Parts: sequence; C-alpha cells; structure tokens
Amino acid sequence: MIKIAIGLSLFGILVIVAACGSKTSNTTKVIKTSPAGNNLTVALATSDGVLKHGTAEFTLTFADSSGKPVDVGAVALTFHMPQMGTMAEMNDAARFTTTETPGVYRGKADIEVAGEWQVKITYEGPKGRGQASFPLTAQ
Repeated sequence: MIKIAIGLSLFGILVIVAACGSKTSNTTKVIKTSPAGNNLTVALATSDGVLKHGTAEFTLTFADSSGKPVDVGAVALTFHMPQMGTMAEMNDAARFTTTETPGVYRGKADIEVAGEWQVKITYEGPKGRGQASFPLTAQ
C-alpha cells in the first residue's frame, strides 16, 4: 500500500513539473534572418512572429554555419526610421540581457510608431566584430 502511495505521489509530482514546464516554455517565431559577418547569421524573433510598435520584446540568436547558437559578446540593435516630411528621424535602441543559451539574447525596445524600420545590429566579442542590417515592418 505504501509503495502504491509513493508511486502515485511521484507520478503526481512528475505531472505537475511537466505541466509547469510547458507553460513556461519560451518558443519564438523568427521574423527575419540575416548574415552577420564572420560566417554567422542573426535571427530576430518574437513570441508571435510579429514586431509591434510600443514596447516590443524579442530575441536575437547568433548562429554558426551549422545553425548552432554562438556567443558573440556585446550586442547592440537600433531601429532607425529616416525623416519623412515633417516627421523627425527616429532611432530606437534596444536593451539586452543574456539567456541561459550562449548566443541567444533577450531584447526590449520602445518602437515609437508602426511602419518600415531599418534594423542595425552590431556585436563585438569572442567572434570578432560584425554587423547586420535589414528592413523590418513594425505593426
């Protein structure tokens, strides 16, 4: 009887751990991938695959030619929109934190308006210096 109770308790704990793990899973959908120099690529992703204006949270993942994430050291990203008509030029910088996975960085930026932005990413560290830039639409 005690063995059954212990077995059921362990099973219950495993079910709870599995359920909690699935709720905290951090899946992302890639919006854009670009070459980033030094045989690397960088991917910008969000939880729903869409970049939204306002407070935006996203990840940057730097990967080698085999697709394995690699630590690139310090990273920076700026969303740039040139002056249009009477609207002033805008530059919205992101803030980054590292994650448990080297090469994957969690970013946050305040994107002022919806529209076409030019994204500029730079890095400097164990993989040298590099950069990437590409257009991206914020909704």
